[in-house]
Amino acid sequence: MFNPLVSGWFRRLLVKKESPQSSSSPHVQVRTPSPSVDGASSLVTTSTPNPPPPFLSSMIRWSQTYDLCVCHSPVDIEEAIRLATYLEKPACGLRCFLRQRDASVGGAIPTELCQAVQSSHCWALLITPNFLLDDWCQYMMHQALSEGPMSNRIIPLVLNLSYSQYPKELRFYYYKDLSKNPERGYTQVYKTVLKYLEDMDEKDAAKVDCNMHSTSNRLEEASCFPRTKLSSNYQNSEPLLSLQEIERTEAADS
Repeated sequence: MFNPLVSGWFRRLLVKKESPQSSSSPHVQVRTPSPSVDGASSLVTTSTPNPPPPFLSSMIRWSQTYDLCVCHSPVDIEEAIRLATYLEKPACGLRCFLRQRDASVGGAIPTELCQAVQSSHCWALLITPNFLLDDWCQYMMHQALSEGPMSNRIIPLVLNLSYSQYPKELRFYYYKDLSKNPERGYTQVYKTVLKYLEDMDEKDAAKVDCNMHSTSNRLEEASCFPRTKLSSNYQNSEPLLSLQEIERTEAADS
């Protein structure tokens, strides 16, 4: 016998079982972003470069117009520009002198080159076969040797040059070969200039401390010296005579 109550209950049960399957789609997958991944990506994008060394803002560095004077032949201008571009990028922040770019137009060449050497902390000599044939390159090389022959300011850079062609004036200097790995050579030039600037800053700081110490010692000596001098003069001086005693002494002598 058909029971309508049982059939209604059975129908509602089927509807409850089918409703979760009909409401969800098996072909759609929803993914929520992972907070850990977003946090890691934000750390990568917001990372800041290392701050420049403190001695790059020292007074001894800014006493010269340029950090490095690049001496090169006009034929090798492209290689010189690559070197200067590497050293002048924000990560390095050095000031370079290039003759074709920074020399005054119409100025006397010897004067311009001499001023460039004298107003630079270090000198990079881009020695190539063209360098050896250029008289002005030879002029700048000898000018740099006269300014600091025994210092660490001269940086020879060799490119497409054999050791037998290396200038005899620079045989006692360690040179860097750009023929094999130019970027590595640029990095060595950068570190050499930084090392020189750091040493100069330390020497200047030590000199200032020494001057302050000597000045304080002089002030202490000056504050003590007058009292000693006055007391010694007072002890060694003869007693003063009155006017009557002087007249008696003169009368007795007469």
